[in-house]
Amino acid sequence: MLSGATDETLAAPKPPDDSTPSSRATTAPERTNVTVVMNGDLLWHNTLWYGAKEDARRRGHGGYDFAPLLAGMKPVIASADLAICHAEVPLARPGGPYRNFPLFAAPPHVVKAISATGYDVCTTASNHAVDQGFAGLKRSLDDLDRVKIAHVGTARTKAESERPMIFTTKQGVKIAIVAATFSLNGLPMPGGRPWAVQRLSTSGLLRQAHRARVAGADIVLAAVHAGTEYSTTENEQQTKLARALTASPDVDLVYMHHPHVVQLWISVNKKWVLYGVGNAVAQHAPDVPRGYEGATGRFTFTSVGDGKFTVTKAEYIPTLVTRYQPGRPARLYQVSAALKTAKGSFRSRLLDAQRRTTAVVMRKHPQGLTRG
Repeated sequence: MLSGATDETLAAPKPPDDSTPSSRATTAPERTNVTVVMNGDLLWHNTLWYGAKEDARRRGHGGYDFAPLLAGMKPVIASADLAICHAEVPLARPGGPYRNFPLFAAPPHVVKAISATGYDVCTTASNHAVDQGFAGLKRSLDDLDRVKIAHVGTARTKAESERPMIFTTKQGVKIAIVAATFSLNGLPMPGGRPWAVQRLSTSGLLRQAHRARVAGADIVLAAVHAGTEYSTTENEQQTKLARALTASPDVDLVYMHHPHVVQLWISVNKKWVLYGVGNAVAQHAPDVPRGYEGATGRFTFTSVGDGKFTVTKAEYIPTLVTRYQPGRPARLYQVSAALKTAKGSFRSRLLDAQRRTTAVVMRKHPQGLTRG
């Protein structure tokens, strides 16, 4: 029996009198579906720049072309009603200097590729957000603005930091993203600008979420930069945060990045929590194979009346980014699609990524989660 229903309310109605206007069949209101895709760190290590330069040279022009690197996931990203990336590191000025770990400054050419792949929004709150100070933070947001990619997590002004980031889909559904990071790697917040980066606190994220809801958001997603690097197990900070956020009516789904490896996906308080989505692109040491693997989330939200939405389809999509070698630029692959034609050692590598990702994401066999 439906919750709150009585035998009387569920009783079959009397057959209508066909001669009366009230007997005409009525059409149930159409349900609205929206798909949201999110994945992990876009971590622009220097070998990714080398490959992008080679790709640009092959096409007969200078500079850097990052679009071929991301192209393998374009069908998934571009087909979503909302696609979210995580811009892990700040961007350099045109012409550089470009910098690798530990204080990143990536080529600004990446934003053109992010746009061409089909991303709509990038979260920017990370432990590398102030690697290049406030100037680098501002420059990164300006560059995203130029290609019409929305952003959340860092801000150029106090007013911007307080303004909800709400994306309106083609169906008219308003989806908000709130974001925060647990760390700045020991670097100070830009002087006189305590609002420049959203720092992680449960109360702060809940304030963001409530503000977005009041501003008209139908769906609110929390994107959190937290976790223990290279650990496939969620830590205590993550689990406490997940319980608190999902207990709020203002938050519909929580996902996390930063560990650079995939972690458990599970339902908490009847809402999805993705403890770790791994990397989208990065080039970690070769003895960290999990650092080349990720899990893109694809969630379908369906309207259920009274302006509310619920998840009706939950998918994890294993991904693999290959390691750069001179003459062989890195490539990001959707594992299931690549397996259709892959052979030999590459096929074995894809299968390894799929097995590892599935084992971690599905560790507690969450009901309703399927592999895409």
